[in-house]
Parts: sequence; structure tokens; C-alpha cells
Amino acid sequence: MKQDLFEFDRQLHSLLCMHFPEEFTTRQLRDAYAALLPPSSFRLADVRVYVYEQLRRLIRVGWAETAEQRQKRGQVFRLLDMPQRLQLVLVDGNFSKSVNSLDVHADEGRERPCLTSNPREEQDDQARLQVMLKETRLDLLSSLGETERYKQLFEEIPHLKGRLEGVYLEVRDRSSKLLGHVRAIENTLKAISAT
Repeated sequence: MKQDLFEFDRQLHSLLCMHFPEEFTTRQLRDAYAALLPPSSFRLADVRVYVYEQLRRLIRVGWAETAEQRQKRGQVFRLLDMPQRLQLVLVDGNFSKSVNSLDVHADEGRERPCLTSNPREEQDDQARLQVMLKETRLDLLSSLGETERYKQLFEEIPHLKGRLEGVYLEVRDRSSKLLGHVRAIENTLKAISAT
């Protein structure tokens, strides 16, 4: 059987496999994807359009489907098994590349504001951010460990899945949010160091 090449965003693929293997909404996927992008480098509306277009591509090739109940807002989607006829090719940062090329042109004519700050204040900010980063990373590791353990329990004791799936989904969502927090703090620290 001849296989069709199917190029797909590596980060979106990872999110779908790790965090949304069953059901998800466009908003959940958009927010998780946006959390992986550098802050202030995109408009959320652009991310929504990009994610929705990628989702439509998955539906067209039979890799995803909409849930039975149709909704105007908060439509639920399901990821299916990848069709055998597809040969998956993961590509890096399609969205980021397109946004970055637009940003370069937009920044050319823009005057940059002069930032003056007290070096002592910057050191205090950095120290506070470092503590925040350490605490958030610990929370993230704890949450990821909890998610991993639930998955193992579901495999070992399948009848628990029905009772604990809601808790598992909450923990998984918390992991996604914490990952976004970690990236935001790291990017803030980089921005402070660069000034």
C-alpha cells in the first residue's frame, strides 16, 4: 500500500499524544500550544486559527473526529488511531516561523522604548523569579508524577478508570498550566538578563 506523506507540527503532535489522547476542545489545545510559545510573540487569535486549521487537517485524513454532540462553543474532538496509509513527518515550529517572520518586518520601523531600571531592583526581581521558578518546577514534577501514576494504575487496575478519570484529567490540565507558568518565568528571566 502506498503511503501518503503527512506533515504535522511536532509540538501539537506531542501535546495530542501526551495530554489529549482521548477528548479535547480547540480551546484546550490552543491554550496548551500557546503555553509552549515564547510570551508576547503571538496573538492568541492567530494561535486559535492555526490550531483549528491543523485540527481540520487531522479530521480530513481521518485521524480525528468531532464528538457526537455538536456545539457552537467548546466542541469536543477525539483523536483516533493514525490511519495506516499515512506516513507521518513531524516538523518544527511552523507557527513560530510564520509569526517570527512577521515580527521582524513589524519591528523594523518601530522605535524601541528606553528602559531604565535600578540594578538593585533587577537583582531582587531575579532572585524572586528564581525562587518562583524553583517552586513551580517542583509543582510541575509532582503533577507529572501524579499523572504518570494514574496512567499506570489504569493499566494495572482497569476498573478504577471510570472512578478516577475526572481526577486524572484535572491533574493533567494542571500539568499543562504549570508547564506554561515555568516557560513564562524562564522567558521573563531571560528578558531581565538581556537588559
